[in-house]
Amino acid sequence: MNSSQLCRIAAVQMISGPDVDANLAEADRLIGEAAAQGARLVALPEYFPLMSPDETAKIRIRERDGEGPLQDFLKDAARRHKLWVVGGSIPLAADDPGKVRNSTLVFDDTGHRVARYDKVHLFAFQRGGESYDESRVQQAGAKPVAFEVPSRDGHVWRVGLSTCYDLRFPELYRALRADLLLVPSAFTYVTGQAHWEVLLRARAIENLAYVLAPGQGGVHENGRRTWGHSLLIDPWGEVQGLQASGTGVVAGELNRDRLLQVRQQLPALTHRVL
Repeated sequence: MNSSQLCRIAAVQMISGPDVDANLAEADRLIGEAAAQGARLVALPEYFPLMSPDETAKIRIRERDGEGPLQDFLKDAARRHKLWVVGGSIPLAADDPGKVRNSTLVFDDTGHRVARYDKVHLFAFQRGGESYDESRVQQAGAKPVAFEVPSRDGHVWRVGLSTCYDLRFPELYRALRADLLLVPSAFTYVTGQAHWEVLLRARAIENLAYVLAPGQGGVHENGRRTWGHSLLIDPWGEVQGLQASGTGVVAGELNRDRLLQVRQQLPALTHRVL
């Protein structure tokens, strides 16, 4: 296989807690691992800087767009490690002063910001004693966002952004028209065990695209248990890499020839009528 046809990417899995500085230090260590493995792009999980028993803690660390220590961290990490960094999600200021935007920021390998995506679909779940409603402290975004990453041989990959619960809404992924779909997440153990892999593989198969899904994976200090199972999936829906639980890095290759082959053999994207 011609190595010039490949672009190496990586997903970081974390077990973030309420200490922001400790979470950033761990994220930086894992970004360094991805860089050492030759990654061109690395993606962090949702809520990588903070998972707290107090959901309003997100409001206390929110930042204005374009300034703040969380954004500085992502910019600096991309520049120091010389790779593209997809910043999972961080809390940015919302129109409502009592809420935040759950925002994914992307920085290129020079530290220049190239994209921002605000999570569109806000998670809600109730079963027994387990209850979540992100709309209490989050304001939803409204637009799909994609960006382009040139591989080292000059081939350009179109990359679509999404976050966690967005995974259940296939129309978002259709709108992205991407070669690589990113899904930074913090899936609960219950919903992840039941639905995580099948949903990710479905999005890959439907869109004939690679899927990279970095997750939170373990028991957090706030008592929440997340599913983990960070995955890299190819356009045929085959799993190429997996980190089941605990912190770590899942790395693998985007293969241009594989992408084109699958899309030529099964030209479903050209058969769309709606």
